[in-house]
Amino acid sequence: MKRIKSGLVLLTLLAAPFVATTVKAQGDLLLTPRRIIFDGNKRTQEVNLANTGKDTATYLVSVVEIRMLEDGRFEEILQPDANQNFASKYLRFFPRTVKLGPNEAQSVKIQLTKAGELAAGEYRSHIYFRPLKNAAPLGEEQKPADPKDISVKIVPVVGLSIPVIIRVGDYDAGVSISDVALDTEGEKPTLKMTFNRSGNMSVYGDVVVDHVTPDGKTSQVGLIKGIAVYTPNERRQLLMQLDKKISGSNGKLHITYRPQPEDKVSKLKPVFAETDHKLN
Repeated sequence: MKRIKSGLVLLTLLAAPFVATTVKAQGDLLLTPRRIIFDGNKRTQEVNLANTGKDTATYLVSVVEIRMLEDGRFEEILQPDANQNFASKYLRFFPRTVKLGPNEAQSVKIQLTKAGELAAGEYRSHIYFRPLKNAAPLGEEQKPADPKDISVKIVPVVGLSIPVIIRVGDYDAGVSISDVALDTEGEKPTLKMTFNRSGNMSVYGDVVVDHVTPDGKTSQVGLIKGIAVYTPNERRQLLMQLDKKISGSNGKLHITYRPQPEDKVSKLKPVFAETDHKLN
């Protein structure tokens, strides 16, 4: 009887994680910037890849299409949802394979093409960087296979992706915050909220939570950078843990959702949305 050695093949896609950095990191790969936006006359931009590991690594560069779920998770799709536009057919990128030695860096150029064919609105796809794994480390002896065994090798494939967004026409997006609730159980309180997006473009920014006492004293108790609500989603739920317990039960929480300073949108809309949550 043949013996079967079970295993697992893993594929992980990380898209736009909500961490407070301008650099994305997974394993030994660093990417800068964390997102590419074409919203002016510029037709070429670059993504910098850096290998921080001790071994040479090779990465395949491709495009994936992603749907954002209401809870902020992502899933890969093949066809756009209603009112969702893919950017991939208007993009060209090179090289498609990047080989980096330890502590080496290289740029991948992303070029906007056929811009004259674009109607007003937003187009989004994600550039995906997938590492190629060697069959066996150099110097490792290959053991002969036992013909009585059937094995499935565990092959973890972990990559990174960043969104590439094309904006055409005037920026059209609005946001409101609703369904705010505070859970004070546990060491640190947890704040729940829902972002309601309108218009034909995505929003992306930082969420700041301040505690305001009855006599007007303000202190920051929460911050999350890089929260997106991508088209065509109209709602995005957020669960955030506050930095510390709120002393006393009076006053209010002031919640602000604002674009990041480097985004051109910040000049048009310094604040996407803000609201107060009274403490009982």
